[in-house]
Amino acid sequence: MTDKLNPKTDPDEPAVYQIRLKGYLSDEWADWFGGLTITPAENGDTLLTGPVVDQAALYGLLRTARDLGLSLLAVNCLNADRPDVNP
Repeated sequence: MTDKLNPKTDPDEPAVYQIRLKGYLSDEWADWFGGLTITPAENGDTLLTGPVVDQAALYGLLRTARDLGLSLLAVNCLNADRPDVNP
């Protein structure tokens, strides 16, 4: 048995989410979204990707998108195989 932590199952590691928004956001908005990586999709949408410490933080990110008038298209947990994450 090993004492090494597995990042896929370690509950102290934040879950990694990808949020898809309709329309284009520039990198200048990263601070508004907790430093998530902003990536333009080929179809003109925007992907926000990165670790989110807990559900309250996730809801805060979604509230920010709503307050900015952005259309939410999808929210995906990229490490959903973690036992402590319910996508």
